[in-house]
Amino acid sequence: MLGVGYFQLFRFATWVDIAMMVVGGVCALIHGSAFPLMLLIYGMMTNTFVAYELEVQELADPNKTCINNTITWTNGSVVEMADNRTRCCFFLHSVDIEAQMTMFAYYYTGIGLGAFILSYLQIALWVSAAARQTQRIRKTYFRKIMCMEIGWFDCNSVGELNTRISDDINKINNAIADQVAIFIERLSAFIFGFLVGFIGGWKLTLVVIGVSPLIGLAAGLMAMAVARLTGRELQAYAKAGAIADEVLSSIRTVAAFSGEDKETERYDRNLEEAQTWGVKKGIIIATFQGFLWCIIFLCYALGFWYGSKLVIDTKELTPGTLIQVFFGVLTGALNLGQASPCLEAFASGRAAAKSVFDTINRVPKIDCFTEEGHKLERVKGDLEFHNVKFSYPSRPDIKILDDLNLVVKSGETTAFVGPSGSGKSTVVQLIQRFYDPQQGMVTLDGHDIRSLNIQWLRSLIGIVEQEPVLFATTISENIRYSQPGVTMEEIIQASKEANAYNFIMALPQKFDTLVGDSGSQMSGGQKQRIAIARALVRKPRILLLDMATSALDNESEAVVQEALDKARIGRTTVTIAHRLSTIRKADVIVGFEHGSAVERGSHSELLERKGVYFTLVTLQNQGSDASNYKTNTSETSILEDDGFETMTSFSRGSSVSDLRSQSQMSNHWHDDICEVEVKSGSFRMDIVKKTKKMEDAMEATESAPVTRILKYNQPEWPYLLLGSVGAALNGSVSPVYALLFSQVLGIFSIADMDEQRRQINGVCILFVIVGIVSFFSQFVQGFAFAKSGELLTRRLRKVGFQAMLKQEIRWFDDPKNSPGALTTRLATDASMVQGATGSQIGMIVNSLMNIGASFIIAYYFSWKLSLVVTCFLPLIGLSGVFQAKMLTGFANEDKKAMEEAGQVSSEAIANIRTIAGLAKEQQFVDMYEKQLEPPYKAAKKKAQVYAIFFAFAKCVIFMAYAASFRYGGYLVTNEGLHYVIVFRVISAIVISGTALGRASSFTPDYAKAKIAAEQFFTLLDRVPRINISQAHGLKWTDFKGKIEFKNCSFTYPSRPDIQVLRGLGVTVRPGQTLAFVGSSGCGKSTCVQLLERFYDPDLGQVLIDEHPSHGVNVPFLRSQIGIVSQEPVLFNCTIAENIQYGDNSCTVSMEDVIEASKKAYLHEFVMSLPHKYETQVGAHGSQLSRGQKQRIAIARAIVRNPKILLLDEATSALDTESEKTVQVALDEARQGRTCIVIAHRLSTIQTADIIAVMSQGTIIEQGTHEELMAKKAAYYKLVTTGAPIS
Repeated sequence: MLGVGYFQLFRFATWVDIAMMVVGGVCALIHGSAFPLMLLIYGMMTNTFVAYELEVQELADPNKTCINNTITWTNGSVVEMADNRTRCCFFLHSVDIEAQMTMFAYYYTGIGLGAFILSYLQIALWVSAAARQTQRIRKTYFRKIMCMEIGWFDCNSVGELNTRISDDINKINNAIADQVAIFIERLSAFIFGFLVGFIGGWKLTLVVIGVSPLIGLAAGLMAMAVARLTGRELQAYAKAGAIADEVLSSIRTVAAFSGEDKETERYDRNLEEAQTWGVKKGIIIATFQGFLWCIIFLCYALGFWYGSKLVIDTKELTPGTLIQVFFGVLTGALNLGQASPCLEAFASGRAAAKSVFDTINRVPKIDCFTEEGHKLERVKGDLEFHNVKFSYPSRPDIKILDDLNLVVKSGETTAFVGPSGSGKSTVVQLIQRFYDPQQGMVTLDGHDIRSLNIQWLRSLIGIVEQEPVLFATTISENIRYSQPGVTMEEIIQASKEANAYNFIMALPQKFDTLVGDSGSQMSGGQKQRIAIARALVRKPRILLLDMATSALDNESEAVVQEALDKARIGRTTVTIAHRLSTIRKADVIVGFEHGSAVERGSHSELLERKGVYFTLVTLQNQGSDASNYKTNTSETSILEDDGFETMTSFSRGSSVSDLRSQSQMSNHWHDDICEVEVKSGSFRMDIVKKTKKMEDAMEATESAPVTRILKYNQPEWPYLLLGSVGAALNGSVSPVYALLFSQVLGIFSIADMDEQRRQINGVCILFVIVGIVSFFSQFVQGFAFAKSGELLTRRLRKVGFQAMLKQEIRWFDDPKNSPGALTTRLATDASMVQGATGSQIGMIVNSLMNIGASFIIAYYFSWKLSLVVTCFLPLIGLSGVFQAKMLTGFANEDKKAMEEAGQVSSEAIANIRTIAGLAKEQQFVDMYEKQLEPPYKAAKKKAQVYAIFFAFAKCVIFMAYAASFRYGGYLVTNEGLHYVIVFRVISAIVISGTALGRASSFTPDYAKAKIAAEQFFTLLDRVPRINISQAHGLKWTDFKGKIEFKNCSFTYPSRPDIQVLRGLGVTVRPGQTLAFVGSSGCGKSTCVQLLERFYDPDLGQVLIDEHPSHGVNVPFLRSQIGIVSQEPVLFNCTIAENIQYGDNSCTVSMEDVIEASKKAYLHEFVMSLPHKYETQVGAHGSQLSRGQKQRIAIARAIVRNPKILLLDEATSALDTESEKTVQVALDEARQGRTCIVIAHRLSTIQTADIIAVMSQGTIIEQGTHEELMAKKAAYYKLVTTGAPIS
């Protein structure tokens, strides 16, 4: 994928930014010349020392003396050299060597200060300029996203947009910030280095240049290979990650079917592939690193050998120029190499900018920020559709509306009915102008709505959806969203009209109650009523109700329906509904089929026409013929909602929650309980808070000891040993280099030429040997640690995954342990921990060896000078560490700062429909821009801090040289130290210092590794509250299936203040069917979870065959239970494998699978598929309709031949056709088993042996259908009216 052109990244720069960047660039350019300049001085200094040494040797002869700066014999004749030149002497008399050294020290200090100022400027200017541009890009991008039409969001996933806002823009920032300055500086250092070389001696320069492409080539190849292999490794791991994610997000199903071991195996199989790629990557890196070092040493050998030829034989170079040329070219080449990581940042910035700039450049089809379009003086509210054709942009090949003609008269209530996918909701979205029709037009009072101002049009419309979206703020703010500037009185009025006032006033904070993230603290009914209040507060002309009550139970529905009936008066209302009761009162009913309106009329007219409407009504009524109480029909049955509906709603982007998550189940608590709740809840709260505190305290453990991590690495000890040996050898390479280097300088001061040549050759051979040794030791270290590290990573991931699956369910309720968080922890923690073992040991051994050897060498030769140089060591080391930190950048701090703004953007993008419907885009843009301010200020401040540190790191080495060489000069004159030793000591210690810095930069962050390890071990050490091991607890042979709840009380740990069960007591004898009935949130599903032992009751007991459940062996208990839930979870494998999942204790034969699927009425459907039982069901079973998923789930439950069957609203999500089939299957499955059924629809449970009516966590009455009807109490009321159970 080609990115944008590099200079296009700067399209948001103002002239101020451009000026800042130009000045910064010039500074960087000059700064690059600092090191090459220093080499010139270094060369002069070397010459001074060599000349001085030769003179000292000459004058050591007692017959020679120095007269008028010429060496003469004591008898007065001038000393002639072999080449008839006279020998001069400067140092002992006229010029003091110390004075020379003082001058050099001043030079060094000057260069150092210059470097400080320049590097400060280059970084500060570039980073601030980049921060300003990034800020602009972020604002422009988000604003652009907010004004896109809805169709664009259908084709772009929310997650993807969020990553773009955070990560991609950060990548752009990296490409235009400090990296540019550093790149310019390195480029300039490269150019100046080569210049210094060519000025000093072109022959040697060419020889060295001849070798350097090899170094560049090796580095380039390594980078490419590593990138490709990392990609492969990540792909392989992504498979395993997907499995982990799937398993953790359906942990209840895994636990219920005891699939933990099976899943661990499946996960581990996929880890193996990632491991092999990892080892390959390690081997390649090791080979290349060895190769690189080997070439560098061979290059030294060649350079010094040829250079010495030029010095001794042809006299083209002085020893000083030899040093200057050699290092000029080397540092030049090195800087060129170091400039390549910057190129990588530029490339990823360009790639990231592609998607961001494409969005910024795109012209939205429906721009909600435009001021264009008419605003009508007065609005009647007549809506008309003329020959509308439409299909969704995300699925252009599927026709949704086909020549739709439709009139909605003002002031009337028009109801849309029809099967799923016939285009009812689409009509509502076209009225709001979320989309424009491909053909035809929609008019309001005769005006095409495309010609009207879009913000104004949307302000006329109030909408209440099936899944209302609330924003994470207070109730009053949520209502105010719809109409800025409304008074509190109007809010209260609207909430009264929506029947929400009473429950709001019963909450402790009343209107200031926070509704939680996307309304999670409210029950379905409460959210609906807040949404209705929000729609009413803007006093809309047009009210759109899209299945506004379908998600509610009877009781809440009655309340909400009443609110809606009030709201409809005098407005143009369009309602889409499933339940007949909600439609009967409509003025006009329109029947939809295949995307066009096929009939319209009142309830009675349409029944006579015997069309779409008639079929829907009759289908529904048959469902309840079993009962003599026909009245029940209209209230409690649901018209239609087959699998297609869910699929379309997924693709429309409305959030359909996959699992009836805990929070939802426990939060439909009813208005009346509020007050009681607060009283009884308060003292329990304290206890809960205390235990919570203790738990938190336990969480914060100290960081994990390395020894414990190594324990997991134990099987690999031969690899670790081998790697350490390699590391030790590598560590001793640098000090040896310092020895050889100073030796070369010393050779030039030997008077005898032949002796010089002999020694030079010796040293060069030593260089070659060091190179070869270093190749092997690098390879051994790299390979051994890669191998042990990958094995460790895999082992840790497997162990960690196992530990996660061992935890009890309540652990997963904690938001910290959401599937996403856990998979990330598996992915990153394990690989970080690896950083704390193998490569870390290698690094430590390497550095210790390096520093040890350097210090021994230095202090052995001259302890005084060593002390002076050592003073600078911490600074040099620190600056190395710091520069390494710089390169990884401040990315993490930036991320933290951006999180707040990220929450705003992700909330906005996730709920874009609601925001567009409320015409609130501008407000979110403003909020987002406000949230961007603090990180922007921080970034500007950071630019300064970063620049100062960077500058310090750059100049400290110059200062170190100034001080040490000045003192070295003093020692040479006053204490007769040989100058070779000065060079030897300084280079040994400086090299060890930089090695220190480098070592710290190469290691993956050690601190991070320890924290990751600590989290990991906290997980491994955690003792689950419910032990699922095979060994623990009772088992018995003749399991009967008698269940008894004895006085159970329970609260969900995630919502400790709301009591779900209060003293529940009920008994089921083997073979009986018990049905739970009651309004949502009264604790029906909770009973099922206690029975499965996902949780244990706080008080009371659950008895199974007279044994208390907490003493029973968990796998044994679960193996006796089959469960079919409302939203069955299927795994991403074949139908057969999904059914076999029912019994994980053994392999289920195909015969058993077919047997079970026949019982579940599934077999014929499966045989009609092309791949039969080998058909893949897709992630979460997405390839199948709901009815098909339900039947697979039933087959899965039957396969294990359970003694107890739990049916949690197993048919509520189906349309009438599928429901019949599934219901028959369930009735057969119940034969001879103890069964617990939960249902909202009463027709499904009339045959039960015991019907228990629940309210607020206790059972208010129980008996058979006939007994309860005779009682004429709660159940009777429910059946006859669907009235609330209070």
